[in-house]
Amino acid sequence: MEDFRITYVRLCKENGVEPQESVLSQLHNMRDAAGRTRLDLATQSLTVDTCAALGKALQNDVLLTEVVLSDCMLPEDGVKVLLLGLCSNTTAKLLDLKGNNMKAAGAEALGKLLRHNKSLRSLTLEWNGLGMWEEGFSILCDGLAANNFLKHLDLRNNQINHQGAGELAMALKHNSTLEELDLRWNNIGLLGGRVLLNSLQQNRTLVRLELAGNNIPSDVMCFCLKPDQVIDHNLDRQSTQRENRSRTHILSKEIQSLKGEKNKQFLDMMDTIEKQRNEMNRSSSLSHPSLGYSRSLSPIPVWVIPALSCSRLQMTEAALALSQQKSNDLADLVSRVQLEKSEMKERLAKELRMDKEEAAKRETKLLREINSLNEKNLLLKNKVDELERRCKSQQELIFELKQDMTNTTAELKLRLVQTEDHFESEKKRYKLLLDDTETLRQKEVVDHMTRHLEESERALQERIQKLEGIRIHLEEELSHAKAASVTERAQSEEELIKVRNQIRLEEQQRLVHVEEKLRLLAQSRDESQRYCLQQKQMVAELQAKNSNLSLEMEGLQRRLEELQQKLNGKEQEKVAEVNKVRVEMQEQIGHLQAAMTAQDGLKEKIAALERQLKVQSSSHREALLDKESEIASLLEKLRLKDGEISRMREDETQRARILQNAVLAYVQASPLGALSPRK
Repeated sequence: MEDFRITYVRLCKENGVEPQESVLSQLHNMRDAAGRTRLDLATQSLTVDTCAALGKALQNDVLLTEVVLSDCMLPEDGVKVLLLGLCSNTTAKLLDLKGNNMKAAGAEALGKLLRHNKSLRSLTLEWNGLGMWEEGFSILCDGLAANNFLKHLDLRNNQINHQGAGELAMALKHNSTLEELDLRWNNIGLLGGRVLLNSLQQNRTLVRLELAGNNIPSDVMCFCLKPDQVIDHNLDRQSTQRENRSRTHILSKEIQSLKGEKNKQFLDMMDTIEKQRNEMNRSSSLSHPSLGYSRSLSPIPVWVIPALSCSRLQMTEAALALSQQKSNDLADLVSRVQLEKSEMKERLAKELRMDKEEAAKRETKLLREINSLNEKNLLLKNKVDELERRCKSQQELIFELKQDMTNTTAELKLRLVQTEDHFESEKKRYKLLLDDTETLRQKEVVDHMTRHLEESERALQERIQKLEGIRIHLEEELSHAKAASVTERAQSEEELIKVRNQIRLEEQQRLVHVEEKLRLLAQSRDESQRYCLQQKQMVAELQAKNSNLSLEMEGLQRRLEELQQKLNGKEQEKVAEVNKVRVEMQEQIGHLQAAMTAQDGLKEKIAALERQLKVQSSSHREALLDKESEIASLLEKLRLKDGEISRMREDETQRARILQNAVLAYVQASPLGALSPRK
């Protein structure tokens, strides 16, 4: 870490720039809690000269694994020189450029970085507005298409439209390493979502795609994010590839171990043959010893050499049986692998058949549902037509009732006017009658008075009294007539009021009845409208379900095609692996056959050596018999010589005794014998 700081300070001095204190303070603590070397300059305001010095320092750095430059608002020239320095870096795994408001030049520099850098695994470009610069974003997508090392890319909040989504889709078709792509909170839309969805059909590595907040319809979004569709296919493909690699690795290890065992067995066999040769040479050298040496050593048993050869032959046969068992085990392993692959093929075919059956069942079920829905739709249409006819008939009935009501009201008004006119005419007639009666009465009184005027006063007075009585009576009658006319008028008015009230009641009842009918008709119309709306909603929902089901059927068909392609690919891989294993097995069988032929040659050599050993043993046995007879004759001669030597020794002892006795006798007889003491 100190080396990087020293390099940064030196480059700043070479450029005639003072190092930034904030950068130097961050360069003191570049190792995090996990022990990773991390250059964290987040939220620092970096100048162009500082960026140039950091870019040159990062060119040859071999320690930093993470570079964080988020929210630095880097200038355009600073971004260019920094990314230019990172192009040749070989240790940085993570680069964070969040919130730097990059422009076209920054996007082009990012494209060059992705094209030339081979160590970056994660790149964060959130909040940069890269989608606003179409040419720069196109260069960035070209760099992503050419990159074969990046695994995580974050492009959130970059104002990417459907054209940028098209560029990204083209990059995803050619990229073979990207596993996670975050495109949340952009402006991709329906067209961009469809283009990305089509690109996922050709991408083999992407396992996570985030598209929230892009104005993409829910059906496209669900298809992009479902784990049992395109992305899960990539996961299954990677798992099968890993499994195949592990199996091939295990098989290669087994084959290498078998080759090592074969080589070891061959070397052991060569060692045993060499030992046999040495022992045979030693036995041949021991078969011609000198006579004195043969006396001192015990003779070698004849049965040892065939026993040794038989034991060695048994060892070679055991090694051959072991190699055959290994080859049989390898053949069993290959057969098991073939059986597993055939079972996998059958299982996949069964799953495919089951998927086809389920798809056919779903299709038939959907067709039945569509037919039933069409029938229901026809019934509902018929009901709607019937309700419309009823509504029209009820409207006509309401119109007729309104006309009847207007006619009845007009008739009642006319009758009321007629009754009022009749009442006025009757009133006038009564008035005329009263006037006529009064005039007639007055005329009669005048005539009677004129006729009886000349009578006496008493009669006149009586007459006057009578006339007054008559007048009173007439007044009473007039009052009675007036009362009768008043009563008749009151009765007629009461009858008129009753008729009016009855007409009003009838009108009110009719109005209430008509209003009730109108209310019921309005309710029925509202219910029919609600029912029609519900039916329309049901029809719309059914159409949406039909479209969703058609999309699901298309997805299932695509999945079936992908499964078929995967099955074909797996079959091709299986055939290639089987051919490879078959070739290797044939090679091993050839090696084993060569080893067996070599062992057959060795067996023949061993048989020839055994025959030679038998011949040599027979010749050695005859020679040994001759030698034994010679040894017996020599022993007899030695025994005779020993007898002669013993006789000669006895003679010598006798002679010595005689000589000693003679010497003693001579000494005793000499004068010296008298001086010597006697014994």
